[in-house]
Amino acid sequence: MSAHRHLAILILAPALAFAAGPTPPADKAPADKAPEKPAAEKPAPAEKPAPAEKPAPTEEEIRREVDAKVEAAKKELREEIRAQAATQSVAQGWQEEWTDEKRKLELLTVDGYFRVRPDLFHNFDLRRMPDTSGFTIFPTSPASPNEHTMAGVNMRLRVEPTINISEEVRLRMQIDGLDNVIMGTTPDYANTRSEFADASILSESQAPANLANTLKESIILKRVFGEISTPVGVLRFGRMGSQWGLGMVHSDGSCFDCDFGDTVDRVQFVTQPLPGIYVTPMIDFNSEGPSSLVAGESGQPVDLSQSDDAHSYVLAVARRDTDQQVKAKLENGQTVINGGLHLTYRTQHSEAGAFLPGDTNFNYTVRNSWLVIPDLWGKYEQRNLRIEAEVAARIGSIGSAASLHGLPPEVQTPLSIFEIGAVVQGEYRLFSDKLKLRAEVGYASGDTAPGMGARPNRAGFPQAGDYDGPQWNCNSGGGCTDANINNFTFNRDYRVDLILWRELMGAITDAVYVKPSGDYELADGLHIQGAMIYSRAFYASSVPAAVDPNNLANVDPSLGVEFDGGIQYETDDGFFAQVQAGILFPLGGLNNPSVGGQPPVSLESATAFRAAVGVRF
Repeated sequence: MSAHRHLAILILAPALAFAAGPTPPADKAPADKAPEKPAAEKPAPAEKPAPAEKPAPTEEEIRREVDAKVEAAKKELREEIRAQAATQSVAQGWQEEWTDEKRKLELLTVDGYFRVRPDLFHNFDLRRMPDTSGFTIFPTSPASPNEHTMAGVNMRLRVEPTINISEEVRLRMQIDGLDNVIMGTTPDYANTRSEFADASILSESQAPANLANTLKESIILKRVFGEISTPVGVLRFGRMGSQWGLGMVHSDGSCFDCDFGDTVDRVQFVTQPLPGIYVTPMIDFNSEGPSSLVAGESGQPVDLSQSDDAHSYVLAVARRDTDQQVKAKLENGQTVINGGLHLTYRTQHSEAGAFLPGDTNFNYTVRNSWLVIPDLWGKYEQRNLRIEAEVAARIGSIGSAASLHGLPPEVQTPLSIFEIGAVVQGEYRLFSDKLKLRAEVGYASGDTAPGMGARPNRAGFPQAGDYDGPQWNCNSGGGCTDANINNFTFNRDYRVDLILWRELMGAITDAVYVKPSGDYELADGLHIQGAMIYSRAFYASSVPAAVDPNNLANVDPSLGVEFDGGIQYETDDGFFAQVQAGILFPLGGLNNPSVGGQPPVSLESATAFRAAVGVRF
């Protein structure tokens, strides 16, 4: 019975009962009927005195009873509405979207965290010489070439407030403060040249972080979007995070140790046609090109051209259980099967060469570009076993290479894109889930061009032996020796190690890696972890050791073996702390080249010590 019917009955029942009056006792004859005479004249037994009738409730008692029942009905109605809203509400990102239950409607709710992360990196240059283009594998000290240790402490405050206008209407935001600002990098002396201190060692305070001293503001509004719950689904519009599957392609950067995160300008509608089945059409505004914005003006700018717009049309279809449903199924010995497809189609007719406000030299170039990104994810889980996988591709074409990497407009050669990436994770749980044995295999298709390809916007075209650069090559005369882009790149927040991919390469690309690992819960919330990662480039021509493209047979494409370990502690009230250490043993793909006929300089292992302490709220 619906809550509305409950409410009506509870209100009317006492009034109807009072109007009818007291019910006659069952053993008492009606007044208009004479009693029958006994069959024989016998002394009648003494009659028991009739019980005193309960006095009719007073008007005040009826009012109190009705008020109490009305309040109970209202409470039940509110709970029913909240349950319906929680079922419909699809919270931000594909990780949270499966219900955001609220105990009660509050005008403002706040989530987020504050973290502080000390780091120490030693020998991250591997004692390797710069590549042929002059780049080093990792930034080096400007103070001394003999300095091989870097250390510092950075921090971030992330606040994610939600303004609940009603049960159905919400406004969500993500605000970062002092985002990855290194402690001690904004002393007041260095930025103001205060007359009260004539040397930085005498500086007693830190100046507010801004574009003048840290290249970023102290407070950054990263995301804001509206969320409307309707009877048929949830509408979202604004700037929001993008998350799908394991985060191999689309990751919103919501983890405690993440640094990046995909932020999209999007309109989406999430509907649930069947229980557990979510269908989400989306439109993304990837690039709009130059606008009429003028410095100092507060009026509404307009997009100057529609031809340079890059838009994505996305459809995501998924079968996914809520965290509570997964827990209940596993405890009851049931199997959890989740998965889905995230399909993106993106187009752009032309591209402007300038986006800075006030710059009118836009230099439009016709691109006629298109891109399709299918991303398939699936998970199979039982009480002690989890197998999860994600496979994705990027297929498309850039219709003209003109003006890219400084090429003249005459270069009209099209560039084709075909990339494939995949990752498979397995987990087996023992000893009442205290011990978790894991294995992971990742694959990112490669390109025969020199360099790994994680930084394709690096200036110039890479030569044999370079660390990175674009994975295609054209010359100013209009000819292209390589017009194919085939290296798949994982999302930068998809982390598998502490050194090689996270810091030296920047992202997983053009490689295969294998990672066995383990996690043991020593006590409630206290975990010890360990992992080994072996990485190998897909093509030998991509590794820095391949300085001679005519002698690739003798090049070992193996990049390194890394051992990582750590301890992590987290409490139910939000405190979080971890300490991690890693050591990378570089292999043949990173070897120094021979110079002047001399034996190559031997590489040294790199070590990292990381820590993090923070509070979630």
